[in-house]
Amino acid sequence: MISMSPVRPGAGVRYLFRGVMVGDGHRAVGTPLRAAQDEAGVPPGVWKGRGLAALGLAAGGAVSERQAELLLGEGWHPDADRIERELLAQGKTPAQARRATVLGRPIEHNRSPKTDKAKERTPWLAFDLVFRPPPTAHIAWALMDDEHRQVLELCQDIARDKTLAWLEESVAEIRSKAGGKQRARVKDGLVIAVFRHYESRATESRPLLHAHAVVSIRARRPHDGKWGNLSADSLMTHIVAADTLYLLHFMEEVSARLGWAWEPREVTPGRRPVMEIAGIDQRLIGWQSTRRQQIEDALPVLTAKYEERQGHPPGERAGYALACQAADQTRRPKRKELRSLSELRAAWRESAAGAYGADVVARLAERARAAAAAIWARVRLVVDIALAAVETIAVVYVMRGAFKRHHLLAEARRHLAYVLRGRPHQPGLDEQIVQAAVDDYTRPASRRMMTADLRALYPRDTEDQAVLRALTRKRTATPYERARLAADALAARVHAVRRAERLGSRTRPYAVAVPAASRPHPRPFRTGRKDGHLLEPETGVNTVEQTRQTLEAAAAQVAATLQDSRRAREAAHGPRPQPTPATAPPPHTQQRHTPGRTTGGVT
Repeated sequence: MISMSPVRPGAGVRYLFRGVMVGDGHRAVGTPLRAAQDEAGVPPGVWKGRGLAALGLAAGGAVSERQAELLLGEGWHPDADRIERELLAQGKTPAQARRATVLGRPIEHNRSPKTDKAKERTPWLAFDLVFRPPPTAHIAWALMDDEHRQVLELCQDIARDKTLAWLEESVAEIRSKAGGKQRARVKDGLVIAVFRHYESRATESRPLLHAHAVVSIRARRPHDGKWGNLSADSLMTHIVAADTLYLLHFMEEVSARLGWAWEPREVTPGRRPVMEIAGIDQRLIGWQSTRRQQIEDALPVLTAKYEERQGHPPGERAGYALACQAADQTRRPKRKELRSLSELRAAWRESAAGAYGADVVARLAERARAAAAAIWARVRLVVDIALAAVETIAVVYVMRGAFKRHHLLAEARRHLAYVLRGRPHQPGLDEQIVQAAVDDYTRPASRRMMTADLRALYPRDTEDQAVLRALTRKRTATPYERARLAADALAARVHAVRRAERLGSRTRPYAVAVPAASRPHPRPFRTGRKDGHLLEPETGVNTVEQTRQTLEAAAAQVAATLQDSRRAREAAHGPRPQPTPATAPPPHTQQRHTPGRTTGGVT
């Protein structure tokens, strides 16, 4: 899971330096940063992001306290002290030297005066993105041996870095011109300080492997190279898509390095399930997630107030905001007693063994491997782009009505996580699913929004959404349950169309979205282990052309069989009377051809 919160001057900066940078512990005033980190048992922060090159910093370097104060606390160059000394030695005035070290507009100039009509606008200094793996990953990291712990930490780092790279390459925008209303891609990338933490905020210490990625708001504009402020809206809009991408990468890294598989777990009946490591005793989730229980206890109260105020239950975005609010309200300072990671892990193993038995703790890895073998044996690891596009459209439409591309992208990544169970996906496969959904199953709803269009599957419907309305009449069900009903019904429709086309029993009246010939269709992955190593996925792919040839051969064989049967029947009973030739079908039953795409095919 990824959560996002702003870092503002004042309380936000104090929390950053006294909490985030020292493992969310208590840092006494005057204690040096490195000493506080050693005392708390957490590693020093490290710099990440492609934007470091413009500042003369190296990725992976330690974050010093002075660098963090200058960049994250004041919006200056992290080496402003050195630069200012050099400029003063060259004869520059103190004002000129200071102005040369400020990245963009000074923070104090970003404040708007408080009037009767408008509140004072407090500028943002950074974005705090918190990356948390699923609960079963915390359990395995805390209770297994050091080798598994190090591998899981590596998986966390890789998944986090890949997600941050996607944000800076595909999402991050900077305000430019016209009072900041226009936006453009950042020139160099982002500047990020990453801090790793080990514990939750529960009263009783519990394992919670997570990382704070503090993204500086400062970035360079592409047209003039000057420093400006990132757009908070762009990052906030794509935070759910980033969350699903992070989980997808983490699952793949864990499965590739440890051979484990993943399975869905229903946390709340009727709500979207979460992916967890298969084979981990579910009782340990309750032992680990005491902090989660605090949030869940506070959430119903906030939800009831929202429904009373708005007159309807919260949607997906409002529910996410309420969960963040519940987390903030139940946030407590961590205990002042500080222990090293080895001491914490020993205490956690003792606590879990005392609650559920030493055998449960000792056999965690063994049971995870056994569960993975069972999953790889029964789950067919193939991504059907056409079915994935239909499911994505159904779920997003039922839960949102009108939507944007990033909503489809998040749902497509959830689909890949569920179908592949940790096996790697081909790069860009999520975008292929979204593009197929947009091309074949959407229509404009407004200037910026889309909605579902199912005429490719139901061409005789005069109203585009009549089918989904009929499928989702079960109003007692939750939105996600109705979405699953719609997705299953549409998938069954695709299968029925494909069966009819394979048999060649009638003219193809429907256009089913399929991958274009250039889109690779992954084969099932080979599973198992050989010489102690996990087997890699096969490199060969099935193309649509290969599928088409196979189906044409099958159709020809069926046609030949039917002709032989008809000849035998005519020889025995005489020829059957021929029906009157049918007229051309009405226009709305003909295929809808999209340029550059294959219609009416199967995968």
